[in-house]
Amino acid sequence: MAEAELSIIDSLADIDPAQWQALAGDNPTLSHSFLHALHDTECAAPRTGWSPRYLVLHRDGVLHAAMPLYLKDHSRGEYVFDHAWADAFHRNGIPYYPKLLSAVPFTPVTGSRLLARTAEDRALLARAALQVARQLETSSLHILFPEQQDKQALADAGYMLREGVQFHWENQDYADFDAFLASMKMEKRKKLRQDRKRVREAGIHFEHLAGSAITDEVLRFFHQCYVSTYEAHYSRPYLSLAFFQRLLAGMPDSLMIVLAKRGEEPVAVALNLVGGNVMYGRYWGTREFVSGLHFETCYVQPIDYCIRRGIARFEGGAQGVHKMSRGLVPTPTWSAHWVADPRFADAIADFLAQETAAMNDYIDELAEHIPFKNR
Repeated sequence: MAEAELSIIDSLADIDPAQWQALAGDNPTLSHSFLHALHDTECAAPRTGWSPRYLVLHRDGVLHAAMPLYLKDHSRGEYVFDHAWADAFHRNGIPYYPKLLSAVPFTPVTGSRLLARTAEDRALLARAALQVARQLETSSLHILFPEQQDKQALADAGYMLREGVQFHWENQDYADFDAFLASMKMEKRKKLRQDRKRVREAGIHFEHLAGSAITDEVLRFFHQCYVSTYEAHYSRPYLSLAFFQRLLAGMPDSLMIVLAKRGEEPVAVALNLVGGNVMYGRYWGTREFVSGLHFETCYVQPIDYCIRRGIARFEGGAQGVHKMSRGLVPTPTWSAHWVADPRFADAIADFLAQETAAMNDYIDELAEHIPFKNR
Protein backbone atom coordinates (compact mmCIF):
# COMPACT_ATOMS: atom_id res chain seq x y z
CA MET A 1 0.00 0.00 0.00
CA ALA A 2 1.27 3.47 -0.88
CA GLU A 3 2.37 5.66 2.01
CA ALA A 4 -0.35 7.84 3.49
CA GLU A 5 0.05 11.60 3.15
CA LEU A 6 -1.92 13.51 5.79
CA SER A 7 -2.51 17.23 5.46
CA ILE A 8 -4.79 20.02 6.68
CA ILE A 9 -6.78 22.11 4.19
CA ASP A 10 -8.97 25.17 4.72
CA SER A 11 -11.09 24.80 1.57
CA LEU A 12 -12.69 22.09 -0.54
CA ALA A 13 -12.08 24.11 -3.71
CA ASP A 14 -9.03 22.06 -4.67
CA ILE A 15 -10.54 18.66 -3.77
CA ASP A 16 -11.87 16.65 -6.72
CA PRO A 17 -15.65 16.45 -6.10
CA ALA A 18 -15.80 12.93 -7.55
CA GLN A 19 -13.08 11.69 -5.18
CA TRP A 20 -14.86 13.35 -2.26
CA GLN A 21 -18.19 11.78 -3.21
CA ALA A 22 -16.57 8.34 -3.41
CA LEU A 23 -15.92 8.71 0.33
CA ALA A 24 -19.02 10.68 1.34
CA GLY A 25 -21.57 8.36 -0.26
CA ASP A 26 -25.18 9.45 -0.66
CA ASN A 27 -25.75 11.42 2.56
CA PRO A 28 -26.55 14.88 1.12
CA THR A 29 -25.20 16.73 4.16
CA LEU A 30 -21.73 15.29 3.51
CA SER A 31 -21.68 16.00 -0.20
CA HIS A 32 -18.98 18.19 -1.70
CA SER A 33 -21.69 20.56 -2.97
CA PHE A 34 -23.29 20.99 0.46
CA LEU A 35 -20.09 21.54 2.43
CA HIS A 36 -18.38 23.71 -0.18
CA ALA A 37 -21.52 25.87 -0.41
CA LEU A 38 -21.42 26.41 3.37
CA HIS A 39 -17.84 27.67 3.09
CA ASP A 40 -18.08 29.55 -0.18
CA THR A 41 -21.13 31.57 0.88
CA GLU A 42 -19.38 32.25 4.22
CA CYS A 43 -22.15 30.72 6.30
CA ALA A 44 -19.52 28.45 7.90
CA ALA A 45 -16.34 30.50 7.59
CA PRO A 46 -13.80 32.25 9.82
CA ARG A 47 -15.94 35.40 10.04
CA THR A 48 -18.78 33.35 11.58
CA GLY A 49 -16.49 31.42 13.92
CA TRP A 50 -16.16 28.30 11.74
CA SER A 51 -12.59 28.01 10.42
CA PRO A 52 -12.21 24.88 8.23
CA ARG A 53 -9.25 22.66 9.10
CA TYR A 54 -10.16 19.55 7.11
CA LEU A 55 -7.94 16.54 7.68
CA VAL A 56 -7.30 14.73 4.40
CA LEU A 57 -5.36 11.59 3.57
CA HIS A 58 -3.95 10.96 0.06
CA ARG A 59 -2.15 7.98 -1.43
CA ASP A 60 -0.50 8.44 -4.83
CA GLY A 61 -2.46 11.66 -5.26
CA VAL A 62 -5.83 9.98 -4.68
CA LEU A 63 -8.08 11.00 -1.76
CA HIS A 64 -8.46 7.95 0.49
CA ALA A 65 -9.88 9.49 3.67
CA ALA A 66 -11.06 12.82 5.04
CA MET A 67 -12.50 14.35 8.18
CA PRO A 68 -14.47 17.61 8.32
CA LEU A 69 -12.84 19.67 11.06
CA TYR A 70 -13.42 23.24 12.23
CA LEU A 71 -11.55 25.48 14.61
CA LYS A 72 -14.26 27.24 16.61
CA ASP A 73 -14.41 30.17 18.99
CA HIS A 74 -18.00 29.50 20.13
CA SER A 75 -20.46 26.59 20.44
CA ARG A 76 -23.34 27.87 18.33
CA GLY A 77 -24.92 25.81 15.55
CA GLU A 78 -23.89 22.43 16.95
CA TYR A 79 -26.98 20.85 18.63
CA VAL A 80 -24.80 19.00 21.16
CA PHE A 81 -24.55 21.35 24.09
CA ASP A 82 -21.27 21.92 25.90
CA HIS A 83 -21.98 25.38 27.35
CA ALA A 84 -21.66 24.05 30.91
CA TRP A 85 -18.23 22.67 30.07
CA ALA A 86 -17.14 26.02 28.60
CA ASP A 87 -18.45 27.80 31.70
CA ALA A 88 -16.51 25.46 34.00
CA PHE A 89 -13.30 26.19 32.09
CA HIS A 90 -14.00 29.94 32.30
CA ARG A 91 -14.70 29.85 36.06
CA ASN A 92 -11.33 28.21 36.56
CA GLY A 93 -9.49 30.74 34.44
CA ILE A 94 -8.78 28.30 31.60
CA PRO A 95 -9.79 29.12 28.00
CA TYR A 96 -12.22 26.67 26.39
CA TYR A 97 -12.00 28.31 22.98
CA PRO A 98 -10.68 27.70 20.47
CA LYS A 99 -11.85 24.13 20.33
CA LEU A 100 -11.72 21.66 17.44
CA LEU A 101 -14.97 20.27 16.06
CA SER A 102 -15.88 17.56 13.55
CA ALA A 103 -19.44 18.13 12.35
CA VAL A 104 -21.59 19.34 9.49
CA PRO A 105 -22.28 22.95 10.48
CA PHE A 106 -25.83 23.70 11.64
CA THR A 107 -26.90 20.13 10.80
CA PRO A 108 -27.84 17.59 13.52
CA VAL A 109 -27.79 14.65 11.12
CA THR A 110 -25.96 11.39 11.86
CA GLY A 111 -23.40 10.48 9.22
CA SER A 112 -19.79 9.56 8.69
CA ARG A 113 -17.23 11.90 10.23
CA LEU A 114 -14.30 9.58 9.47
CA LEU A 115 -14.77 9.37 5.71
CA ALA A 116 -12.57 6.44 4.75
CA ARG A 117 -12.37 3.41 2.49
CA THR A 118 -11.14 1.04 5.23
CA ALA A 119 -11.38 0.50 8.98
CA GLU A 120 -7.63 1.07 9.18
CA ASP A 121 -7.95 4.53 7.65
CA ARG A 122 -10.85 5.39 9.96
CA ALA A 123 -8.66 4.52 12.92
CA LEU A 124 -5.82 6.53 11.43
CA LEU A 125 -8.06 9.61 11.10
CA ALA A 126 -9.34 9.26 14.66
CA ARG A 127 -5.77 9.26 16.00
CA ALA A 128 -4.52 11.94 13.62
CA ALA A 129 -7.31 14.32 14.66
CA LEU A 130 -6.07 14.12 18.25
CA GLN A 131 -2.62 15.11 17.06
CA VAL A 132 -4.11 18.06 15.16
CA ALA A 133 -5.96 19.17 18.29
CA ARG A 134 -2.69 19.10 20.24
CA GLN A 135 -0.75 20.91 17.53
CA LEU A 136 -3.37 23.67 17.38
CA GLU A 137 -3.30 23.88 21.20
CA THR A 138 -7.06 23.56 21.48
CA SER A 139 -8.82 22.76 24.73
CA SER A 140 -10.74 19.85 23.26
CA LEU A 141 -11.96 17.94 20.22
CA HIS A 142 -15.61 17.06 19.61
CA ILE A 143 -17.10 14.76 16.96
CA LEU A 144 -20.84 15.24 16.59
CA PHE A 145 -23.41 12.74 15.27
CA PRO A 146 -20.95 10.05 14.04
CA GLU A 147 -22.35 6.88 12.53
CA GLN A 148 -21.85 3.49 14.18
CA GLN A 149 -18.56 2.46 12.56
CA ASP A 150 -17.06 5.86 13.37
CA LYS A 151 -18.30 5.62 16.93
CA GLN A 152 -16.40 2.37 17.41
CA ALA A 153 -13.20 3.75 15.90
CA LEU A 154 -13.42 6.84 18.12
CA ALA A 155 -14.02 4.78 21.26
CA ASP A 156 -11.03 2.59 20.39
CA ALA A 157 -8.90 5.74 20.01
CA GLY A 158 -9.81 6.86 23.52
CA TYR A 159 -12.55 9.41 22.95
CA MET A 160 -15.35 9.74 25.52
CA LEU A 161 -18.82 8.94 24.15
CA ARG A 162 -21.95 10.94 24.84
CA GLU A 163 -25.48 9.74 24.11
CA GLY A 164 -28.39 11.85 22.90
CA VAL A 165 -31.79 11.21 21.33
CA GLN A 166 -33.69 12.25 18.21
CA PHE A 167 -37.03 11.20 16.76
CA HIS A 168 -37.14 9.29 13.48
CA TRP A 169 -39.91 7.69 11.44
CA GLU A 170 -39.33 4.24 9.95
CA ASN A 171 -41.26 3.04 6.90
CA GLN A 172 -42.81 -0.34 7.67
CA ASP A 173 -43.56 -0.91 3.97
CA TYR A 174 -46.86 0.92 4.33
CA ALA A 175 -49.08 0.51 1.29
CA ASP A 176 -50.36 4.08 1.69
CA PHE A 177 -50.87 6.80 4.28
CA ASP A 178 -54.09 5.18 5.53
CA ALA A 179 -52.12 2.01 6.30
CA PHE A 180 -49.70 4.10 8.34
CA LEU A 181 -52.60 5.65 10.27
CA ALA A 182 -54.11 2.22 10.84
CA SER A 183 -50.87 1.12 12.57
CA MET A 184 -51.26 3.81 15.24
CA LYS A 185 -53.06 3.59 18.54
CA MET A 186 -56.62 4.87 18.32
CA GLU A 187 -56.15 8.05 20.38
CA LYS A 188 -53.04 9.06 18.40
CA ARG A 189 -54.73 8.33 15.08
CA LYS A 190 -57.77 10.38 16.12
CA LYS A 191 -55.63 13.34 17.21
CA LEU A 192 -53.63 13.32 13.97
CA ARG A 193 -56.80 13.26 11.89
CA GLN A 194 -58.27 16.14 13.90
CA ASP A 195 -55.13 18.21 13.31
CA ARG A 196 -55.27 17.53 9.58
CA LYS A 197 -58.94 18.48 9.48
CA ARG A 198 -58.24 21.85 11.10
CA VAL A 199 -55.59 22.61 8.50
CA ARG A 200 -57.98 21.68 5.66
CA GLU A 201 -60.76 23.78 7.19
CA ALA A 202 -58.35 26.74 7.18
CA GLY A 203 -58.27 26.39 3.39
CA ILE A 204 -54.73 25.00 3.27
CA HIS A 205 -53.54 22.49 0.68
CA PHE A 206 -50.04 21.21 -0.02
CA GLU A 207 -47.63 20.80 -2.90
CA HIS A 208 -44.53 18.61 -2.87
CA LEU A 209 -41.79 20.17 -4.98
CA ALA A 210 -38.54 18.38 -5.79
CA GLY A 211 -35.57 19.08 -8.03
CA SER A 212 -36.37 21.23 -11.06
CA ALA A 213 -39.90 21.86 -9.77
CA ILE A 214 -38.39 24.16 -7.13
CA THR A 215 -38.28 27.64 -8.63
CA ASP A 216 -36.19 30.55 -7.44
CA GLU A 217 -39.44 32.26 -6.43
CA VAL A 218 -40.36 29.34 -4.16
CA LEU A 219 -36.84 29.27 -2.72
CA ARG A 220 -37.01 32.99 -1.94
CA PHE A 221 -40.35 32.50 -0.20
CA PHE A 222 -38.83 29.66 1.79
CA HIS A 223 -35.89 31.81 2.86
CA GLN A 224 -38.17 34.66 3.95
CA CYS A 225 -40.08 32.21 6.15
CA TYR A 226 -36.85 30.64 7.43
CA VAL A 227 -35.54 34.06 8.47
CA SER A 228 -38.84 35.03 10.13
CA THR A 229 -38.73 31.83 12.23
CA TYR A 230 -35.40 32.89 13.72
CA GLU A 231 -36.54 36.49 14.18
CA ALA A 232 -39.62 35.29 16.06
CA HIS A 233 -37.23 33.76 18.57
CA TYR A 234 -35.04 36.88 18.68
CA SER A 235 -32.22 35.12 16.89
CA ARG A 236 -30.26 35.45 13.67
CA PRO A 237 -30.41 32.75 10.98
CA TYR A 238 -27.25 30.85 10.19
CA LEU A 239 -27.85 30.31 6.48
CA SER A 240 -28.18 32.78 3.62
CA LEU A 241 -30.33 32.76 0.52
CA ALA A 242 -27.12 32.40 -1.48
CA PHE A 243 -26.41 29.10 0.30
CA PHE A 244 -29.80 27.63 -0.57
CA GLN A 245 -29.49 28.87 -4.14
CA ARG A 246 -26.15 27.05 -4.37
CA LEU A 247 -27.84 23.86 -3.17
CA LEU A 248 -30.60 24.21 -5.75
CA ALA A 249 -28.05 24.76 -8.52
CA GLY A 250 -25.57 22.09 -7.42
CA MET A 251 -27.68 19.30 -5.91
CA PRO A 252 -31.34 19.89 -6.92
CA ASP A 253 -32.32 16.23 -6.67
CA SER A 254 -31.45 16.30 -2.96
CA LEU A 255 -34.04 18.98 -2.15
CA MET A 256 -37.74 18.50 -1.43
CA ILE A 257 -39.99 21.36 -0.41
CA VAL A 258 -43.41 21.05 1.20
CA LEU A 259 -45.34 24.17 0.21
CA ALA A 260 -48.56 25.04 2.07
CA LYS A 261 -50.94 27.27 0.08
CA ARG A 262 -54.33 28.89 0.44
CA GLY A 263 -55.57 29.12 -3.10
CA GLU A 264 -52.51 30.33 -5.00
CA GLU A 265 -50.98 32.18 -2.06
CA PRO A 266 -48.11 30.45 -0.21
CA VAL A 267 -48.63 30.33 3.54
CA ALA A 268 -45.92 28.05 4.98
CA VAL A 269 -43.02 25.95 3.78
CA ALA A 270 -40.57 23.25 4.89
CA LEU A 271 -37.32 22.28 3.20
CA ASN A 272 -36.09 18.69 3.41
CA LEU A 273 -32.98 16.94 2.15
CA VAL A 274 -33.15 13.51 0.52
CA GLY A 275 -30.45 10.94 -0.13
CA GLY A 276 -29.56 7.31 0.53
CA ASN A 277 -33.24 6.35 0.88
CA VAL A 278 -33.57 8.78 3.81
CA MET A 279 -35.33 12.14 4.12
CA TYR A 280 -33.97 14.71 6.55
CA GLY A 281 -36.33 17.37 7.88
CA ARG A 282 -34.38 20.61 8.14
CA TYR A 283 -36.02 24.06 8.02
CA TRP A 284 -39.47 25.60 8.11
CA GLY A 285 -41.35 28.89 8.39
CA THR A 286 -44.82 30.38 8.03
CA ARG A 287 -46.57 33.68 7.37
CA GLU A 288 -49.38 33.04 9.84
CA PHE A 289 -50.41 30.78 12.67
CA VAL A 290 -52.81 27.97 11.78
CA SER A 291 -53.48 25.29 14.38
CA GLY A 292 -51.71 22.08 13.36
CA LEU A 293 -49.95 23.66 10.37
CA HIS A 294 -46.42 23.22 11.74
CA PHE A 295 -46.90 19.51 12.39
CA GLU A 296 -48.61 18.91 9.06
CA THR A 297 -45.98 20.77 7.03
CA CYS A 298 -42.89 19.51 8.85
CA TYR A 299 -43.79 15.91 9.74
CA VAL A 300 -47.04 14.54 8.33
CA GLN A 301 -46.54 15.70 4.74
CA PRO A 302 -42.93 14.41 4.61
CA ILE A 303 -44.10 11.04 5.96
CA ASP A 304 -46.80 10.91 3.28
CA TYR A 305 -44.13 11.73 0.66
CA CYS A 306 -41.86 8.95 1.98
CA ILE A 307 -44.66 6.39 1.87
CA ARG A 308 -45.59 7.32 -1.71
CA ARG A 309 -41.97 6.98 -2.86
CA GLY A 310 -40.85 4.07 -0.71
CA ILE A 311 -38.28 6.10 1.25
CA ALA A 312 -37.15 4.06 4.24
CA ARG A 313 -36.67 6.69 6.95
CA PHE A 314 -37.56 10.25 7.85
CA GLU A 315 -35.37 12.00 10.41
CA GLY A 316 -37.24 14.85 12.03
CA GLY A 317 -34.24 16.85 13.28
CA ALA A 318 -33.11 17.76 16.77
CA GLN A 319 -35.23 17.54 19.92
CA GLY A 320 -39.01 17.35 20.16
CA VAL A 321 -40.94 14.73 22.16
CA HIS A 322 -44.06 16.12 20.47
CA LYS A 323 -42.93 14.38 17.26
CA MET A 324 -43.87 11.01 18.74
CA SER A 325 -47.58 11.70 18.29
CA ARG A 326 -46.89 12.05 14.54
CA GLY A 327 -45.25 8.63 14.30
CA LEU A 328 -41.59 9.43 15.00
CA VAL A 329 -39.91 7.25 17.62
CA PRO A 330 -36.92 7.85 19.94
CA THR A 331 -33.58 6.98 18.35
CA PRO A 332 -30.18 7.25 20.09
CA THR A 333 -27.56 9.62 18.69
CA TRP A 334 -23.93 10.00 19.73
CA SER A 335 -21.02 12.35 20.00
CA ALA A 336 -17.38 11.74 20.94
CA HIS A 337 -15.12 14.02 22.97
CA TRP A 338 -11.48 14.46 23.90
CA VAL A 339 -10.34 17.02 26.47
CA ALA A 340 -6.69 18.03 26.76
CA ASP A 341 -6.62 18.93 30.45
CA PRO A 342 -6.72 15.64 32.40
CA ARG A 343 -8.50 17.26 35.37
CA PHE A 344 -11.40 18.37 33.22
CA ALA A 345 -11.28 15.15 31.21
CA ASP A 346 -11.81 13.11 34.39
CA ALA A 347 -14.66 15.35 35.56
CA ILE A 348 -16.39 15.19 32.18
CA ALA A 349 -15.95 11.41 32.03
CA ASP A 350 -17.74 11.13 35.39
CA PHE A 351 -20.50 13.44 34.18
CA LEU A 352 -20.97 11.47 30.94
CA ALA A 353 -21.24 8.17 32.82
CA GLN A 354 -24.12 9.59 34.87
CA GLU A 355 -25.70 11.35 31.89
CA THR A 356 -25.60 8.21 29.74
CA ALA A 357 -27.36 6.16 32.42
CA ALA A 358 -30.04 8.85 32.70
CA MET A 359 -30.38 9.08 28.92
CA ASN A 360 -30.85 5.32 28.61
CA ASP A 361 -33.59 5.46 31.24
CA TYR A 362 -35.21 8.37 29.40
CA ILE A 363 -35.17 6.55 26.05
CA ASP A 364 -36.62 3.42 27.71
CA GLU A 365 -39.38 5.54 29.22
CA LEU A 366 -40.15 7.17 25.88
CA ALA A 367 -40.28 3.76 24.20
CA GLU A 368 -43.20 2.85 26.45
CA HIS A 369 -45.24 5.65 24.85
CA ILE A 370 -44.66 5.11 21.16
CA PRO A 371 -47.85 5.76 19.17
CA PHE A 372 -48.09 2.37 17.46
CA LYS A 373 -50.27 -0.59 18.36
CA ASN A 374 -47.93 -3.51 17.88
CA ARG A 375 -44.40 -2.34 18.69
